[in-house]
Amino acid sequence: MKSLLRFNNSLVAIFITAMSLFMTTQSIGQKVDPSSRGYAPVNGIKVYYEIYGKGEPIVLLHGAFYTIEMNWGELIPELSKTRKVIAIEMQGHGHSPYSNRKLDIVTLASDVEQVMNYLKVDSADVAGYSMGGSVAYQFAVQFPKRLKKLVIISSTYKSSGWLPVVNSAFKDFKPEFFDNTPLKSGYDAVAPDKTKWRSYLEQMIAFADVPFDVGDSSIAHITSPVLLIAGDNDGLDKVELMKTYQLLGGGITADMAPMPKSQLAIVPSQGHVSLMTQTKTILGYLNSFLE
Repeated sequence: MKSLLRFNNSLVAIFITAMSLFMTTQSIGQKVDPSSRGYAPVNGIKVYYEIYGKGEPIVLLHGAFYTIEMNWGELIPELSKTRKVIAIEMQGHGHSPYSNRKLDIVTLASDVEQVMNYLKVDSADVAGYSMGGSVAYQFAVQFPKRLKKLVIISSTYKSSGWLPVVNSAFKDFKPEFFDNTPLKSGYDAVAPDKTKWRSYLEQMIAFADVPFDVGDSSIAHITSPVLLIAGDNDGLDKVELMKTYQLLGGGITADMAPMPKSQLAIVPSQGHVSLMTQTKTILGYLNSFLE
């Protein structure tokens, strides 16, 4: 048991180090300023958003502990050349104030829909990474008429979609693991109330500890085209990922039937965090799928 605990703590340390490295790499490159930004009053809280570019709207949902800049800083300048990019910071993340409202993906998906209402966006493409991908799945199920196309990056719609070692590692997360890291510095740079750092972490850890499952039947009923992007070693159970693709109509022999409207891309030699550094690769998939 002690050896397993040490192993899981090592995974946590590696994960946080990788996240910090990702933040460093995302700070390099072309930057653009949003055409507008602000707070949308939704479901009893305020959610921060930024808007870039013009064209058909795409909503971006970040991963756990990230901000818009941390997660999408390299992609937004390219996407906004041809699209109206709406990037959201979910409850307690980045500029969005901490709230003691319980976190769950059903409520977070409702927040996304309410931000769209506030911005008078009838429907949009939605892209989510990691935690944001789980919220995006839920959004697709809760608000199908508001969704055009769905992009899921290194994420799953159920806890069992991760490898067991990933789920067990999350159970050992502790707030102090994040102290003195670039994640803390990033939080302090933009959070409206820096004193909520520890409360925010405790809330996120509690959120990660609760199993979730949007439901196989719900995923099978998604009518919008879906693009699944994953790293070959990103912690997702690839057997479950293939089952997800089959629920979405994929995994067929395309020489004997029409090509499915949903797509699956596995990026070689990439983990969960490093995948988001592959800007050109992800952008290529996005542009081809969303055109």
